[in-house]
Amino acid sequence: MSQPSAHEELEAVAATLAEISNADGERLEEIRIGVLGRKSGRLSHLLRSVGSLSPDERRELGQKANRLKRQIEEAIEHRTAQLQAAQSRVDLDLTMPGRSRWRGTVHPVTRVVDDICEIFRELGFTRVTGPEAETDEYNFTKLNIPLDHPAADMHDTFYLSPGILLRTHTSPMQARTMERYQPPIRIVVPGLVYRRDTWDASHAPVFEQLEGLVVDEGVSFVDFKAGIDYFVKRFFAKDTEVRFRPSYFPFTEPSAEVDVQCQVCRGSGCGTCKGTGFLEIMGAGMVHPAVFERCGIDAEKYTGYAFGMGPHRIAMLRYGIPDIRLLYENDMRFLGQFVDRP
Repeated sequence: MSQPSAHEELEAVAATLAEISNADGERLEEIRIGVLGRKSGRLSHLLRSVGSLSPDERRELGQKANRLKRQIEEAIEHRTAQLQAAQSRVDLDLTMPGRSRWRGTVHPVTRVVDDICEIFRELGFTRVTGPEAETDEYNFTKLNIPLDHPAADMHDTFYLSPGILLRTHTSPMQARTMERYQPPIRIVVPGLVYRRDTWDASHAPVFEQLEGLVVDEGVSFVDFKAGIDYFVKRFFAKDTEVRFRPSYFPFTEPSAEVDVQCQVCRGSGCGTCKGTGFLEIMGAGMVHPAVFERCGIDAEKYTGYAFGMGPHRIAMLRYGIPDIRLLYENDMRFLGQFVDRP
């Protein structure tokens, strides 16, 4: 019996293409080895034998064989993917309970900062940021706080080197903005600040602060009260009571502390507000003329007001959080409560 010719052998190998589409895993492996195997594969043997043919036949057969090899490889790869997908569906047990996955969300303090900035944007304020490493000139001197003044000691400052410190408030951006821009000015300045505070349920050595500044002609204490009242009622509730108490800050005169009605007891008195019915959320007041003079603003022509608040404490008030340390611990069980909350 004569051996089949190279062309007949090629046609016989091509016939396996139709079988591949319905082959199971075991048969697919047999075809792969029997056709493409390096040592005993029929197509590999055929390609090695083309050297005995004439140049024209060698070229023609070589092209057909290589084309057929690519077709078989692609068919085997496609069928293998089909078998794997079918196996995956078989292994899927629809009676098993689903695997819960924690969804990331915006941190409650970040959300509070964004909400505050958005409310003041409605009043024409621009959101700006500044350096956390500051000079004592901008952190104290330009804000009417001499370096030997007791007010400077209140901040319990972290010094990095002589004259350079970690800012104790975001107020330095008041001075930087007034030096760079002429009025009218309306800005809010969120950012981290650093103080040597004791780490406890209501204090932290690093916390978020949000500063606000308005400078223009004819700005009065009435404008100040109206702006703060608008913010409180937009952020908390329309019926929230606001109280302004006289206070002292070196960079404002007159100065006031702003209290809001306790959101837990609605003013009746509870442990959160220590029975007073109100909670202090910010220090504020009319910008001191000395600050204007140090920043190159004509104090005879312009007036303004400034305020500073702690978003961590406001977040505690808004969400009823009893301990500020919970906001720093990155406990997913705690943070997961705020995924779908406004």
